Amino acid sequence: MNALTELSLTSLAAGMRAGAFSSRDIVEACLRRIDALDPQLNAFLRVESEAALIEAEACDRELAAGKPRGPLHGLPVAIKDIIDVAGMATTGHSRITIAECAQEDAFVVQRLRSAGAIILGKTALHEFATGGPSFDLPWPPARNPWNPAHHPGGSSSGSGAAVASGMAPAALGTDTAGSVRHPATACGIVGMKPTYGAISRHGVFPLAPSLDQVGPMTRTVADNALLFDACLGHDPRDPTSMAAFEAASPSVGKDIRGLRIAVLEEFNAEADGEILAAFDGALSLLKDLGAEVVPVTCPPVSLYNDCARLLIQAESFAVHKRWLAERALDYGWRARTKLLAGAFIDAGTFLQAQKERRRLTVALREATAGFDAALCVSSFHLPARIDDDDAIDRTYDRQARIAFNLTGDPAIALSSGLSASGLPLGLQIASHPFHDATVYRIAAAYEAACEGLVDSALQPWRRPAATEAL
Repeated sequence: MNALTELSLTSLAAGMRAGAFSSRDIVEACLRRIDALDPQLNAFLRVESEAALIEAEACDRELAAGKPRGPLHGLPVAIKDIIDVAGMATTGHSRITIAECAQEDAFVVQRLRSAGAIILGKTALHEFATGGPSFDLPWPPARNPWNPAHHPGGSSSGSGAAVASGMAPAALGTDTAGSVRHPATACGIVGMKPTYGAISRHGVFPLAPSLDQVGPMTRTVADNALLFDACLGHDPRDPTSMAAFEAASPSVGKDIRGLRIAVLEEFNAEADGEILAAFDGALSLLKDLGAEVVPVTCPPVSLYNDCARLLIQAESFAVHKRWLAERALDYGWRARTKLLAGAFIDAGTFLQAQKERRRLTVALREATAGFDAALCVSSFHLPARIDDDDAIDRTYDRQARIAFNLTGDPAIALSSGLSASGLPLGLQIASHPFHDATVYRIAAAYEAACEGLVDSALQPWRRPAATEAL
């Protein structure tokens, strides 16, 4: 990366305020990075080069006049192409909606603009946020910056690849079954799924409305909290939108001495040994920071996964039912296969799954009662090769993320090191609803401690060397 694309979002903001560089300098650096790397990584579906440069120049004039718009003034952000940006198509990475032009910004994009952010472009995803990496769509799938032969996680695949490779300092994704945290894990960045209802989904194409959530993706925890805070705000157009959320940024930098953290051992049981070894190292580090780390018992993660998958199948089929009847062959085979599965779920089965959801939510609440947060792995396996369908089918959905979509709890994924094969490892920190700031507090303390380690498997890995050779 060049100097500007190495800097964090918070460092870029501080540098602009100090006059070290301009918003135009930042946008130009990102655009050069995109030109150099995106032909190999396929992270972007659309880059708004001219509009971003014009907006950057306007931001520079406003800053010079002492009139910054907000905490993201002049900073570029990439947007997953399932979120509306006025004047741009919201394609969902699908030929079904390839020409569907958005008439207005999604609420979350409005919030970013109000905070001063510049929309850099729209990023790749799995078709309508489901399926997996597919080669039968209008655009190729995004690839992993650490090794482009491997997938970058999904469904917010392009957002993860763009942030990890330095093409954008921050991005938005959506998370229904871990789709922000999966690419965060696979690409070695930070991805947050907020409490259900924290961020409005107005203007976001749905997958499964009772589990969908918008989430920020960045290279540091402080950056993630900054983006999260900018996205908050009650929106009456989203009936799930809530206003009772405290800002997360003030929690970054606080110590975690005395906090009690539950370890969800059942959620880790099926993870590969290399992932578990890094996780154990993270536990030791949190203990050294003064947290009380205690194993707890809860239902197996497979029960959460099965229940959530059934709900997603039923709800996503309802969203796509008309198109599936009229244009089934216009979908890629992965999305079509997953969406059609919902046709076989009757009302009784769906209601039973909702009862099971409640039971599992209560069980997790009881297991973590009296604790400030919970800890578990993210993926059970490393990212497979992107062209190996069998390996993707075996490993892609094996994870401990979807449980927190089912319960609505906030959960953040961040790096726990680098594997022997050079691919990132990851863990999750979760907490109770409305305690998003606690998640950020613990994540930031862990990240800061990792940064003090030298030649350690726990050191954060935010700069993929693989991109330098592309």
